[in-house]
Amino acid sequence: MQQITDTILMIRPVNFRMNEQTAVNNYYQKVLDTILPETINAKAQKEFDDYVVKLKSIGVHVIVVADTLDTDTPDAVFPNNWISFHENGTVALYPMFAENRRLERREDILDLLEDGGFVINNLVDYTSAEEEQVFLEGTGSIVLDRVNQKAYCALSPRADEDLFIEFCEDFEYTPVIFNANQTINGQRKPIYHTNVMMCIGETFAVVCLDCIDDKSERKNVMSHLKQDGKEIIVISENQVTNFAGNMLQVKGANNKPYLVMSQAAYNSLTKNQIQTFEKHASILSSSLDTIEACGGGSARCMMAEVFLPRE
Repeated sequence: MQQITDTILMIRPVNFRMNEQTAVNNYYQKVLDTILPETINAKAQKEFDDYVVKLKSIGVHVIVVADTLDTDTPDAVFPNNWISFHENGTVALYPMFAENRRLERREDILDLLEDGGFVINNLVDYTSAEEEQVFLEGTGSIVLDRVNQKAYCALSPRADEDLFIEFCEDFEYTPVIFNANQTINGQRKPIYHTNVMMCIGETFAVVCLDCIDDKSERKNVMSHLKQDGKEIIVISENQVTNFAGNMLQVKGANNKPYLVMSQAAYNSLTKNQIQTFEKHASILSSSLDTIEACGGGSARCMMAEVFLPRE
């Protein structure tokens, strides 16, 4: 099994804006009401295009698919929430909290991957859970340690415990379950996605321990990471709000590891943290200010990792 891949699926936005349906529990979204919608979309497209150029420049294979104007899908730029790809040729489809995000799921993307020589052997579809108002938003809700077959999940309105356990049984992962919170107007509220406060690389893990209020849960997460030989890099809640938890390690040319993050995330890191990261991977950062502000997601959310076998 591999922890990191050199192939990424990304969806280019065509109608990007703040999604009012996700803002109810994504506290990172901001209303940019002084900027015209067309300007916001144009800025998001430029951020997206610049990001893709940077990824390609280090040798990452980026499969770019344009979002469609047929549907109102302002968050289509974050495909990792509705789909995940696995080394055995299995694809998983996930139930989404916001109704308009369910429209992001597109069968034509699977056809496109197959036409490109990827092998899809099996489709595991959890989307019927939406009828019961039960959600599990892909590798947003689930942070995978693919090599050690462990799945980390911070429970939230978008990450249901029973469905997460079902996923772990289906994919043969050991579940590591906890609660992660952030302070909003003086109250502790659940963080909407695990991948905002946690990232697992080949030899390291990034985690905001301050988000895990329960001591025994915090200890459990730490002991799993230590047991698997990960160097734990702790980030603060303030760094989480700058999307420093929303990173992804990828493989570039000659299997060289890179750690991908936004410019805001990079700017929030200390010198010591940067030095520690650079022991494990070269850092690639890109400005995603508009996408982060309106979308409430960052660099990791924009990349759906493709682990599928090739023909």
